[in-house]
This record gives sequence, C-alpha cells and structure tokens, in this order.
Amino acid sequence: MTATLHAFADDAAPADRLAAALGIACAQLASHRFPDGEQRVTAAETAPTALLYRSLADPDAKLVQLLLAADALRRRGATRLVLVAPYLPYMRQDASFAPGEAVSQAVIGRLMASSFDAVLTVDPHLHRTADLARVLPGAISISAAATIAQSLQGTLPADTVLIGPDAESGPWVAAIAAPLGREFRVATKQRHDDRRVTITVPPIGQRSAFLVDDMLSSGGTLIECARQLRAEGATLAGAAVTHCLAGADDLARLAAAGITPLIACDSVPGPAATISLASALAAALRAHGLV
Repeated sequence: MTATLHAFADDAAPADRLAAALGIACAQLASHRFPDGEQRVTAAETAPTALLYRSLADPDAKLVQLLLAADALRRRGATRLVLVAPYLPYMRQDASFAPGEAVSQAVIGRLMASSFDAVLTVDPHLHRTADLARVLPGAISISAAATIAQSLQGTLPADTVLIGPDAESGPWVAAIAAPLGREFRVATKQRHDDRRVTITVPPIGQRSAFLVDDMLSSGGTLIECARQLRAEGATLAGAAVTHCLAGADDLARLAAAGITPLIACDSVPGPAATISLASALAAALRAHGLV
C-alpha cells in the first residue's frame, strides 16, 4: 500500500521518526499566517493514503490549521486520510454538568470524523467513555504503557514501588509495573478545581517511589504525591507520563519538589519528551491496515 506522511514544521522530529519506522516519505506542510490572523495551508504531493501527523496540544491554535490541511491533502488527491494525533484534546468532558454547557468530547469527535477516515491516538483522557470509537468512529486508541515500561528497564532502584495518583490510573500503572516486575500502589484523589486536589497516598515506608500518570498539566497532583511520600520516609526516583503539557514554570516547580528525572512520551513536544512513540504508532498503523 502506498502512503505518505505529512506534518507541520513544529512536529517534524517525531513525524520523521514515525516515517522512518514505517519506511515511507515525510513531507512538510506549509502554513502562512495573514495579518488578520487567518491561515493558508499548502500540502505537497501525496500518495493515495495520506497520514497527517499532528500533536494537538494547545488545540485552539491548531484545530483550524488541521482542517485546512485535511482539505489541502484531499485536493492533492488523497483518497484515504488518516490523522495520527498522539495527543487528542477535549476528550475529558463527556457530559453537561450545568445547563447550557457544551460537551466538548462530542463536538471534537464530530469534527474529526467529518474530516478523517481514521484517527490514531495515544492514551486519550477519557473519564466515563469506555471506547473512543463510540464518539469518534474510526478512532484507534493505543496505550503508551509498554513503551514507557521499556524505557524504564534497568533504570530504577531495586526497591522501587510505582505510584499512580488516582483510581483512574490503576490499570495503566499496573500495565507498566507488570513487565518491570515491580509493586505498585494507587492513591485516591478528590478534585476541587483546576489546580486544587486532595490526595491520599498509601505509605510505602522507606522505599523508593516512582510516579506514573497518563497526563501532566500543572503538576500539582504529582507534587502532592511526592510531599506525602517523603513525609512517610520514601525517596523519589522520578516520574514518567504519557502527555506532558506542563509549562516552564510548572516544570520548575516539579524539579524544586524533587521530581527528577521527569520523562514523557513525544506525544507533546517539550524538554521532558524523551520517549519516542514511533514504533508503537507504526505497529498500530500496520495492524489496522492503514499503511
């Protein structure tokens, strides 16, 4: 099957790694911003199957650009368009919690489904939705757990216990701990607002703790976990997350709290993004007949 991968300049490094893993060409999409803020997107020549790689962190700045790119690739002759979005936004809100509140998951699901024949993503931040394909037909979701576990092989102290910050992280932490042969514990979390949470971490005594989560935004949850673990006599061996959305100030606070090293997958560009998802993404694309 003939395929070409397309990406914008800010996604060039992970897109190039994915193209190399697939053994296909990677072409850069051109974007021009006009003085009024509108954009023009231009696509290079493509194969009948066009893969569009786009990490959608900071989504409000990228979603219109993404739709323009999809149209440009169709006009270039793509007959099948596959979005590879290792980070997929707006999946958290799956219900209205107040009168008149939009359900972002449904909105973005319809938007993606109208433009792409298939969507591949990693560890989408779902709460009560068991299957992403229910809101985004053609969506394929894979886990980064095996990739993260592989990156941690041989790096942790012998007595290390893996710690997940809340009940939702339980299956994911277990999937990382199993191939490493490590114990794991799961904390409980009560969220009060976007930045205030109450965490209760099971004590592990004077052992080494390694924090794992699917997403890191402000870092407040991990910092509170670290504080409690230290208060109980544990030492910290670092943290790993799939998606690191933290800004420079948040990363500085995490480092000041002793959460080092902090490593993340390259689903979101940034200084912590040292774990390549290229092999896992390539395997999923092949397994589903998309390349």
